[in-house]
Amino acid sequence: SDPVMDYVVGSGVTWLSFFLFFKNGEKHALVGNLDIEKIRRTGLFDTVTAYKGSPRTDLLELLNHRNPAKIAIDYSPDSAAADGLTHGNYLKLLELLQDSEFPARLVSAENVIAKIRGKKSAEELRRLKLACQKTLEIYGRLGQAIRPGMSEKDLADWITAEREKMGLAAAWEVSSCPAVFSGPQEIGAHSAPTANILKPGHVFNVDFGVVVDKYCSDLQRTWYILRPGEKEAPPAVQKGFTVLIESIRLAFAALKPGVRGLDIDQIARGYIVSQGFEEYPHALGHQVGRYAHDGGALLAPDWERYGKLPFMPLEKDQVFTIEPRIYIKDFGVATVEEMVVISAEGAEYLSQPQRELYLLKTNQ
Repeated sequence: SDPVMDYVVGSGVTWLSFFLFFKNGEKHALVGNLDIEKIRRTGLFDTVTAYKGSPRTDLLELLNHRNPAKIAIDYSPDSAAADGLTHGNYLKLLELLQDSEFPARLVSAENVIAKIRGKKSAEELRRLKLACQKTLEIYGRLGQAIRPGMSEKDLADWITAEREKMGLAAAWEVSSCPAVFSGPQEIGAHSAPTANILKPGHVFNVDFGVVVDKYCSDLQRTWYILRPGEKEAPPAVQKGFTVLIESIRLAFAALKPGVRGLDIDQIARGYIVSQGFEEYPHALGHQVGRYAHDGGALLAPDWERYGKLPFMPLEKDQVFTIEPRIYIKDFGVATVEEMVVISAEGAEYLSQPQRELYLLKTNQ
């Protein structure tokens, strides 16, 4: 159940286990006796030691021999992806280290785990980009699927059927992947589609992603359903969408290694507010990887709920979403979510960006 296990070992274990990575490059595993052969076959560790009754003696021997000044363990108050150690196992660890100096040396491994999960290899980026492409393929067919009287739930069911035809898994819980929001409601994100009918004169948006070879996409797109006689969206809708896209452009242009996520969020947030709209009620963007919401630095405001994550400097090869939203009174919520990768000098899109508001005719 520990989110970092897939990166460290590639599989889970049955018994309380310890995987120790020392600064000098040594790698040691201490596992229950029935797990030893599986871990040994990975070839990842210099030594694999099995215990039958208690791991205490072997664990203390490993630590005493190397006497580390700090021991980073997988807990974090800010990042769920780095918080895999259960409270019960933490208490067990303290019990095993009792009467030694090591409990005072325990610190959070969130910075180490953030680097492991955050900095993507070329292969990881290939998979993420392919996941974006598959998502956009489904979005590209969505216009032909809209029919009079269709509800949010109907549209979500159609998207799910298309995903299943392609043999792809949903990037998060299927109850809200996809999420569909239509019309003048200010409902928050991350909730299931409803029986609300997609009506002419309404803005609607979809939040959706798929998994390709263990890596996720997370993209949002926005449409406007034309009323009879309309050939374009009303000025209020077009203004809201234009401001939204410009906020994304400004944030994207400022991305580069070393800047803080807080500063990027302030650029988009400040621009939207300066144009007369309310600020969006969430972070501008999160990291994406094997989870749609992956751990580490955030493009986020200085709100208590985000802890230290907005203040972490961005690094090359990290992948983020950029996803502001604007509520357009009487019409609905406009939101676009792109995925980008931090490059040496700036950033690059992994998704093909939405630049124009998608328009649907009333007879569709």
